[in-house]
Amino acid sequence: MDWLQVLVLSVIQGVTEFLPISSSAHLILPAQLLGWVDQGLAFDVAVHFGSLMAIVFYFRHDLRQLAQAFFASKLGRDYDAGDARLAHLVIYATLPAVAVGLVVNGYSDYLRSTLLIATTTIVFGILLAVADRKPGHAGLPALTLGQALIIGVMQCLALIPGTSRSGITMTAGLLLGLSREASARFSFLLSVPLIAAASLLKSIELVLADEPVALAMLLAGVGFSAVSAYACIRLFLQLIERIGFMPFVIYRLLLGGTLLWFVLQGA
Repeated sequence: MDWLQVLVLSVIQGVTEFLPISSSAHLILPAQLLGWVDQGLAFDVAVHFGSLMAIVFYFRHDLRQLAQAFFASKLGRDYDAGDARLAHLVIYATLPAVAVGLVVNGYSDYLRSTLLIATTTIVFGILLAVADRKPGHAGLPALTLGQALIIGVMQCLALIPGTSRSGITMTAGLLLGLSREASARFSFLLSVPLIAAASLLKSIELVLADEPVALAMLLAGVGFSAVSAYACIRLFLQLIERIGFMPFVIYRLLLGGTLLWFVLQGA
């Protein structure tokens, strides 16, 4: 890797991890256009860790309140019922993706064809457009256990490259009657345990693979990914109720069409 590749891929990971536009699709384009080689497992671990740092820092107050309420509810202490309930919903909604991810881990390379990613980018973009036509108005306090589990099951589809984890969970939230802001917030909260679990799994794979690393580039990847992810989360939550999801739908369709063009060209 060179420093341009480090910068571009770190920013792409940081931004696309939380926007409903598919990080898998974006990581293909630079390689196609610039002829870059695969960045390697160590770099994947670094940029995912950067994204995790960003989401934890942005929601640090929320996460602290949820953790305090969750443990207080188990220890018989006074706690905020709403925070404890939301903490339980996040945990329950995370379990399906963790279970399925452990089962299919190691087989994901068979799904990383450009044609598949282009197709899922378009199909799930259209589904997001359908969900965004009549967004609900319910906030997170109205979310039920059944609805949280449905969102969690839908999150499993993100194991198919091109789907977008944030995109499918926000789509599910909208279809279940949540507001745009509530759908996005729950999707972001769900990302914390899932990215943490994925980072841990990739770290174990990295240790077992004994892959050589370039420490300076890895640290830069963490930093670039964290800064770009934090800025993305902040702007997205500020704007989503005003702009809706259609700009992201249009972008997904254009991106999927571009990838299909590469396929037709034999790239």
